[in-house]
Amino acid sequence: MGDLIGNIFHAILYQPFLNALVALYEFIPGKDFGVAVILLTIILRFVLYPLSARAFRAQKALAELQPKVQEIQEKFKNSKGELSKKLMELYQKERINPFASFLPLLIQFPILIALFQVFRNGFHPDQLSALYSFIPRPEYIDSSFFGLLDLNEKSILVAVLAAAFQYVQGKQSMSLTPKSSSQTGMARAIQGPILYMIPLMTGFFAAQLPSALGLYWITTSLFSIWQQWNLQRTHNTKPKAP
Repeated sequence: MGDLIGNIFHAILYQPFLNALVALYEFIPGKDFGVAVILLTIILRFVLYPLSARAFRAQKALAELQPKVQEIQEKFKNSKGELSKKLMELYQKERINPFASFLPLLIQFPILIALFQVFRNGFHPDQLSALYSFIPRPEYIDSSFFGLLDLNEKSILVAVLAAAFQYVQGKQSMSLTPKSSSQTGMARAIQGPILYMIPLMTGFFAAQLPSALGLYWITTSLFSIWQQWNLQRTHNTKPKAP
């Protein structure tokens, strides 16, 4: 069973990412590995854009529904079973999936694992045997970014930038939550630590891994910041101060 899952993971994620990265490296002018990582990240984000847009709409709808949610929570606070039932009835009535906003985040984990394996295994001749027949096989891959940073090595600077942009993205996401709900009670108690915890975790893990993953995370955060701004503009949603 483990071998089957490993083979599926290799065929669906690892091998396509390896091939896409090598193809981008071969065809872009200058053959810069860091630029290839950035382009691959942007391509992945555009592929996932419809899913992220759906998650944004779900998050926005949940934020607007908070007054009704709080009313139900207050009314049935002494009956957890009835509370859960009434909340699900409310979500069904409003046609909202409360878990939709978490799906893009969950999808990021297998992508990160696959990219980590690509960078960990390197681009030696035995690894390049996984290239498709129509992808040219380079004799050598320079893993530097503009000749300044070896993306196969760890980088504190990249880790700090990854954490910083993750914080900006989190701050922007919190702006969707109405002030009346985010500034009171349990919501505020949860949101505050999460705003700092996720960037700190991002920076910690990025500092332990090849900086190519940190570059991927920086690009992902920047794309997400642009995406959320674009979706807010499209849906006439003005950010509110958290």
